[in-house]
Amino acid sequence: MLDKPMTDKQLIAIAALARKKAYAPYSGFPVGAALLACSGKVYTGCNVENASSGLTVCAERVAVFKAVSEGEQEFDTLAVVTATGASPCGACRQVLIEFGGSLRVLVADTEGHLMEFSVDQLIPNAFPGWSLVGSGALDVAK
Repeated sequence: MLDKPMTDKQLIAIAALARKKAYAPYSGFPVGAALLACSGKVYTGCNVENASSGLTVCAERVAVFKAVSEGEQEFDTLAVVTATGASPCGACRQVLIEFGGSLRVLVADTEGHLMEFSVDQLIPNAFPGWSLVGSGALDVAK
């Protein structure tokens, strides 16, 4: 398990820097995320919008996908920074629950206000991946 070398304040600062890289020409709502893996490594993400809005990817998912693509699957804390302190959307919440309800989520605004949640608090009664095991849904050999 992670031996907390990074403070919440530092992780939020990293997310705020990631927010500056957002591509948000349609909404004008840049979002930054910083995901602290249990290994101690931090993965950042920013929202990337598209004219076809369904193809837009949120900052939180960018950070998770970067981390997973580098071999990480155990996470400690996710920091998200927006102008208003908006919490992760439903799609992001579902992606986060995949990696465990013990993940801490810090939501900050640009004025320094902070809220803390567990993923379980953000998405109670979630649809976990383990619910597919044994259902045949994962049996692609059929």
